[in-house]
Amino acid sequence: MRRYGAEFIGTFWLVLGGCGSAVLAAAFPDVGIGLLGVSLAFGLTVLTMAFAIGHISGCHLNPAVSVGLWAGGRFSAKDLLPYIVAQVLGGIAAGGVLYVIASGKAGFQTSAGFASNGYGAHSPGGYSLVAALVCEVVMTMMFLIVILGATDKRAPQGLAPVAIGLCLTLIHLISIPVTNTSVNPARSTGVAVYVGDWALGQLWLFWVAPIVGAVLGAVIYRYISAEEEA
Repeated sequence: MRRYGAEFIGTFWLVLGGCGSAVLAAAFPDVGIGLLGVSLAFGLTVLTMAFAIGHISGCHLNPAVSVGLWAGGRFSAKDLLPYIVAQVLGGIAAGGVLYVIASGKAGFQTSAGFASNGYGAHSPGGYSLVAALVCEVVMTMMFLIVILGATDKRAPQGLAPVAIGLCLTLIHLISIPVTNTSVNPARSTGVAVYVGDWALGQLWLFWVAPIVGAVLGAVIYRYISAEEEA
């Protein structure tokens, strides 16, 4: 239960820190942090939590990561569902806290997006469903390759949180214009439930694509790491 609690807290911090930066600070008059700041915020949530809870739960914070680690032979199937439940609940709890804070400003409406992920008319750059699907699959695939590689026993020790946090930052720098960047079903669900409507209608993609990408990343890493050992 301590591990599940750690995953709840870690995912709570990821959604509050990442989505909170997007909702509260990205476009703040004159001193808004913009796309670069939001990207960095997501990376920092993973970096800080990796040091804080990595030794407790492994700091997955993401159903796709848990599935990918299982596919990569690094995680037990019996813990998969409890981890995913803890992560989704942590994301929803963070979305609730963010909603309370954001709604304290006059004129706030979740219809503005509330950092939700989307495609088509709800993509920040107007990108199609196919573009969003490919983007989320490939970005999550690369994320898992970095995670598996950085945590490999042959990798430099103690630096995995830095590599993983910077990877997530880079992913956001690339893909915020396409989907507002998910690569994490818990992050997407955590805010979509408060927007409802289109955000829930498009949520399926941000479960399917990251999980497919994570499994692909795990398969690819198992192949290239086995070749290296040989």
